[in-house]
Amino acid sequence: MEKRVAIVGGGISGLLACKYAAARGFTPVVFEEQEKVGGLWNHTIESTRLQNAKATFEFSDFPWPSSVEDMFPTNFKVVEYLESYAHNFGLLPYIQFNSKVMDMDYVGESEEEMRSWEFWGATGKAFGSNGKWILKVFNSNDNSTLEYEAEFVIICIGRFSGLPNIPKFAAGFGPEIFSGKVMHSMDYSAMDNAAAADFIKGKRVVIIGSGKTAVDTAFECAMANGRDHPCTMIQRTPHWALPDALPWGINFGYFCATRFSELMVHKPGEGLLSSLIATLLKPMRWAMSKFVESYIRWKLPLKKYGMIPKERFLDEIVACQIYMLPETFYDKVENGSIVLQKSQNLSFCEDGLIIDNANHIKADVVIFATGYKGDEKLANIFKSPTFKNYIIGSRDSAIPLYRQIIHPRIPGVAAIGYSESASNLYSIEMRCKWMAYLLDEALQLPRIKEMEKDIEMWDKYLKRYAANGKYRRACIAGLHIWYNDQLCRDIGANPRRKKGFFTEMFQPYGLPDYNGITLAAS
Repeated sequence: MEKRVAIVGGGISGLLACKYAAARGFTPVVFEEQEKVGGLWNHTIESTRLQNAKATFEFSDFPWPSSVEDMFPTNFKVVEYLESYAHNFGLLPYIQFNSKVMDMDYVGESEEEMRSWEFWGATGKAFGSNGKWILKVFNSNDNSTLEYEAEFVIICIGRFSGLPNIPKFAAGFGPEIFSGKVMHSMDYSAMDNAAAADFIKGKRVVIIGSGKTAVDTAFECAMANGRDHPCTMIQRTPHWALPDALPWGINFGYFCATRFSELMVHKPGEGLLSSLIATLLKPMRWAMSKFVESYIRWKLPLKKYGMIPKERFLDEIVACQIYMLPETFYDKVENGSIVLQKSQNLSFCEDGLIIDNANHIKADVVIFATGYKGDEKLANIFKSPTFKNYIIGSRDSAIPLYRQIIHPRIPGVAAIGYSESASNLYSIEMRCKWMAYLLDEALQLPRIKEMEKDIEMWDKYLKRYAANGKYRRACIAGLHIWYNDQLCRDIGANPRRKKGFFTEMFQPYGLPDYNGITLAAS
């Protein structure tokens, strides 16, 4: 059987998937909607910087150039870094730019036959079935639509782009009655810097949201307009934001990226001893949370502005809700350039917004920084209604992916980049190494029922640490090492990557620890 591999997306996930597939002897075809690599990083606002210190956001075999001295590089430097990576490893010839995959359809196996399978793809291997995927691809250069065939597809379209999540409003209370401009942060980020600056200049801007994008957009508006036209940021649920990566002078990694820190967390599929240790260490985990929270509250005037989060710091790490704050953000709050508001409900009026059914906020521009419909975006790429339903799964659970990569009942497909971590590049590279073993058929997946059981255990873990027991955003930040241990065992690699007991237990793990994991082409 021919073994053709298609990759959808040319961002970080797509580049890594391409590199490791090519290293295994495949000739992947990468379909990238934009005219250059970089994915979401090509559409970030001017003030956006890397969320991670560059030492924790670095390809294992391609270090940052010495000319990049900032600990948190700008978005321009990140794009340059990704472009250099693609050039250095000769990935550009594999990429078809300005090519958007409209949908993909699986042919050659009936749904009845697939439902009878005991293993994923009939055999548990990447190319075990007789089916193939037909990808319908639109090329924006000449407005043509062509079909491509592949036996295996790696979806790398990300979850933070493409399909914005905008709250619904009752008739007569939504954006339609507002006389100003309303947009999602996706559209604002898509503007070039000059157009974006002109759009917000001299206007009363309201940002709706509480995440990193909302904070960066509010900061940019404050820089443009100052106190003359303050930017209002409306949050439903404040989250912990780090002013720097050294709480009380201690490297952030010691709180969430060591084996010892993971001993304090109940794990999916854990044994009795592991569960007992996590229970006994619960007071220590609480103390660690309070330790970091005390630093943030000391550095930032959260109490003064009513912005102290309800959730514990370490629980928000488990939910991937932590972010780095722009260095002088609260200076802008203190001088009146940014106005912080909390509200559980809001509605539009002709000249602005009404929050909590009482407070009137005048506005010229309202920007929703309310995230994306990542699950729906992924589902939309499948032509089959059955596969759409499979990938969405339960409405109160994360996308059901085994090892955060494979759906047990959709053959010949992997999704890279939908589960988050403290450093997405770190987790994505390890997944692409695992993927290389799967493509080379050096890895066989377990039975479908076993995969589904594992997915359920991860879902219970996420909900255990989620507010109100509900969480739909897959995140492995609280158990990054435990997760990578599973990937290592799958491919026969030693999960213990450090030398010596104390180093193994108490030193933060990072991408360099997994450098030795390779696989020669078969």
